[in-house]
Amino acid sequence: MTDRFSALWEERYGPDVSVPSVTPDAITESLMAHRTVRAYLDTPLPEGALEAAIAAAQSASSSCNMQIWSVVAIEDQARKDRLAALAGNQAHIRQAPLLLVWLIDFGRLKRLGEAEGKPTENLEYLDTFMVGAVDAGIAAQNAVASFEAAGLGIVYLGAMRNNSEAVAKELNLPPLTAVAFGLSVGFPDPNKPAHIKPRLAPSVVLHREQYDASGEQEGIAHYNEVYAAFQKAEGLPEKRWADATLPRLASPKVLHGRDQLRDVLEKQGFRLR
Repeated sequence: MTDRFSALWEERYGPDVSVPSVTPDAITESLMAHRTVRAYLDTPLPEGALEAAIAAAQSASSSCNMQIWSVVAIEDQARKDRLAALAGNQAHIRQAPLLLVWLIDFGRLKRLGEAEGKPTENLEYLDTFMVGAVDAGIAAQNAVASFEAAGLGIVYLGAMRNNSEAVAKELNLPPLTAVAFGLSVGFPDPNKPAHIKPRLAPSVVLHREQYDASGEQEGIAHYNEVYAAFQKAEGLPEKRWADATLPRLASPKVLHGRDQLRDVLEKQGFRLR
């Protein structure tokens, strides 16, 4: 293993999780170096970086090659400002030079079916919607890997669903097209560096042959300590992972409008039987 891999491993899991005996490749090291960036320079993206990232996204796996996703690229400052207001007023949405809104797009296949005179009844089933969400997530992560390889930083934006109906109107989305999430992209501000956030130890999430939660509580207890230490080092409230995560599940109020998502999807023409 390389010294860099060992250092990245310790940042990701803390000092007490043993490093595996492996010869890591450059791609794995690049992925392990991922961090969420919320402070950007106003420098435009390099020429062709967006197109290369979308090609990487389209190179991702797609269920039955249906490709049930699209993406809207936004660089216009006024539109970014309006979308930021709809997504929790997050400053990095306004600040980053590029905003991508990833979509679950049934509309393209519906229009294709109509043009070919073929039925598309299965677009009404929940499993197909799940396929679209999975495809969009896989594609976006490929794009992220491409952006980060080019020295850019990103932050995913679930809050783009806070006001899905208004976002759909701003983006002129047709029926059977829904917002999945956003992605801010730009050069990280070196004066406000982002750091690697620790994750649960592999022993908590990796199950062999069958699901086994016997060591889960011990693993979470260790992670609570690692997470609290990270928070303190970042100058944030020294809270455990459990204290940061469980309140997000406590009440629909913390969904900030996303509890209305089913109604919005129905207005967009989704049936989801």
